[in-house]
Amino acid sequence: MNNRKILGYGYYIPKNMITNHDLEKIVDTSDEWIKSRSGIETRYISSDENTSDISYNAAIKAIDDAGIKNEDIDLIICATCTPDNLTPSTACLIQEKLGLNDKHVMAFDISAACSGFLYAMQVASMMLMEYKCALIIGAETLSKVIDWSDRNTCVLFGDGAGAVIMKRENINKNMFFYANSEGDNEGKLRIKGPSLKEPLKNELREIGHIEMAGNDVFRFAVRAMSEALIKVLEKADKTIDDIDLFIPHQANYRIIKHVIRKLKIDESKLYINLNNYGNTSAASVAIALAEAKEKGLIKEGAKIVLIGFGAGFTYASGYIEI
Repeated sequence: MNNRKILGYGYYIPKNMITNHDLEKIVDTSDEWIKSRSGIETRYISSDENTSDISYNAAIKAIDDAGIKNEDIDLIICATCTPDNLTPSTACLIQEKLGLNDKHVMAFDISAACSGFLYAMQVASMMLMEYKCALIIGAETLSKVIDWSDRNTCVLFGDGAGAVIMKRENINKNMFFYANSEGDNEGKLRIKGPSLKEPLKNELREIGHIEMAGNDVFRFAVRAMSEALIKVLEKADKTIDDIDLFIPHQANYRIIKHVIRKLKIDESKLYINLNNYGNTSAASVAIALAEAKEKGLIKEGAKIVLIGFGAGFTYASGYIEI
């Protein structure tokens, strides 16, 4: 796919930082235990901003970075598994916050967990055959579904949002994507939805917490990320040495280390920020991409590979020429 360009990048992190030492006070864990098993030191939690709010803040930064107006956007895709509501979509709420209700805009959500942002980028790249300018967001308020008594999961996740503006332009820039999925009917990584209830009876139904079989997810992640990376390089007709920067899903540093050792990737070509933000699911790759751009690590002409995996199970990758 060519004639697609990322014009702007933005991210937003809630203000409430939670350290490993804070978590030591509520569950049987320690700073050393968390860092040695995940690489995470801090994460941020939203107390008064829902997913659409943090998405809006990331979107505004991306729009400003792109040098466009809100009115230039005619496609909004939000990747999230923690929406404000079951319906309406978070993307439609973002449309309203951007003042675009009287414009011709297609807005919808994608639920592919931690792969969601990459799924959304692939969908947007295809839809830009008809539309002109896409706002693509990965955003989560995972704190809504964290079980703070479960030390195996509560130490891993955080909130945040990242966004990009992708536009159809008359340029020779290539993008390639790869995506795959495998149904996880055993619930190795899930958040249960409301259960069924008896007809004609009102009963309280709550959304579940994050549940994860850590060892199973670890093995899947290493295999899936390796496959996704190799497949997208094959599509792009590139080698690992051709790539300037690799941005993996920021879930667990041990997973990333296994992948780069397996594929012989130079660690200096990795962008890692999971120590600061933890696993922000669909926002993870989006935040890392925008932050890397902000730090001057993404320059004109760069070749970047994005890789993700998540509940579903889903996994995906993207090759992007800047």
